[in-house]
Amino acid sequence: MSNLYIITGPAGVGKSTVSKKLAMTSKKSVLIEGDDIYHQVVGGYVPAWKEKNHLQTFWKVCINMIITYLNDGFDVVFNYIVTPENLELIKTKFNDYNIKFVVLLVDEATLLLRDKARPEDCQMKERCITLLNNFKNRNYNPQNVLDTTNLSVEEIINIIQNDNKFIL
Repeated sequence: MSNLYIITGPAGVGKSTVSKKLAMTSKKSVLIEGDDIYHQVVGGYVPAWKEKNHLQTFWKVCINMIITYLNDGFDVVFNYIVTPENLELIKTKFNDYNIKFVVLLVDEATLLLRDKARPEDCQMKERCITLLNNFKNRNYNPQNVLDTTNLSVEEIINIIQNDNKFIL
């Protein structure tokens, strides 16, 4: 049976890096970057955090895409901001699949260092701390949270793959 890995966390925490390397560990896998799907809308584009956004359509597209790949035997790594409310929808749609849900977090100092390593036009500076605090204040199950502050990417992937606490 195929596996679905859902990787979330605030900007700068390492979602994209971890997701790509995690997908590369499987012989038959696909990486779905939620941001890429969301930004496919051109006419009528509204940022996800604003009213009248197209998140409902986004989730329909993502769910159908994930189902297609899982049914064709691919492991799927999905990387996007997933709220506890989104997670309920995902659990309903994918209750016949192996799902691991991981919320990546780091301490503030590490987040700022990682942000500083990005190209200047991609840096979020203090905004990344605000987003980190928003994530910490959401009602995620603590078993799904992984503090990556002192971990290498390889260690993070090893934990995600081998620790059953992330299974939904």
